[in-house]
Amino acid sequence: MTKPLESLTKDLIYISETDAEIVPFTFRKAANVTAAEVIAQVGHEPDSPVEKIDADAFFSRLTAIKDWFGPREKETAGRFGALKAELEKELADLAVFKIGKIQID
Repeated sequence: MTKPLESLTKDLIYISETDAEIVPFTFRKAANVTAAEVIAQVGHEPDSPVEKIDADAFFSRLTAIKDWFGPREKETAGRFGALKAELEKELADLAVFKIGKIQID
């Protein structure tokens, strides 16, 4: 799945207070995907704040088409929709983990 993710995320930016490039990566196999497991695999401190978010909730803002969108914004929303579709196709129980408070990974 890494190759499709690389093409789906190429030059894709997550818009927030600090815009960030989307960078695909893979974890080692884990018995359960928990906040503690995610923190350990990304190398953060064990007591790092973490928030688990439903994937639909996370992607809803990124994939919604607003009436004021121009072609570029519509393309970005479509690309996030394609990314979500690929992740849902390949993964079970898709979720998002936000790690940190100010600088969030």
